[in-house]
Amino acid sequence: MDDVLDALFVDGDARHKEAGTYLFHAGDPVRYVHRIEFGSVHLERTQLDGQVMCFQRAVQGDILAEASIYAEAYHCDARVMEPAHIRTVQIGHLLARLVSDPGLSRAWAARLARTVQATRLLAEIRGLKTVEQRLNAWMDHNGALPEKGHWQNVAHELAVTREALYREIARRRADGPQR
Repeated sequence: MDDVLDALFVDGDARHKEAGTYLFHAGDPVRYVHRIEFGSVHLERTQLDGQVMCFQRAVQGDILAEASIYAEAYHCDARVMEPAHIRTVQIGHLLARLVSDPGLSRAWAARLARTVQATRLLAEIRGLKTVEQRLNAWMDHNGALPEKGHWQNVAHELAVTREALYREIARRRADGPQR
């Protein structure tokens, strides 16, 4: 988290949310910006075929749906994946600070640019044809897999079923070290 942006949330309202609950739903009006202090929150959108796509996996230090401050309503659901502590700041307060503080405005623009880069990478990964290719690309960028209890989050990011990811992991273990 950028030091400049840390200061923005110091006076934010603190909230604790349990796993399985939601911060907001698609269509809700955008009133707050949220920073994850601990836990995990996913931005998700359910496709017409029922598949849930994860557009952001926000963890400690991340700002959730930061580009939403420029929208009237959220385009995704924000589902709490692990118990989370969240700080919220009103959008009006943030926008006023962006106008009055050039350093904060530059830091915010840099964060948005990094978010676009990460989103493009994820789109490239999801465009690969096989689970093997997607997992290879994900691991090239993220390193090793997280602990076993978090593999389902990787499956969401890769837009594959948990079962397909688990089969790929099992295949790799049976084949021995890959690279």
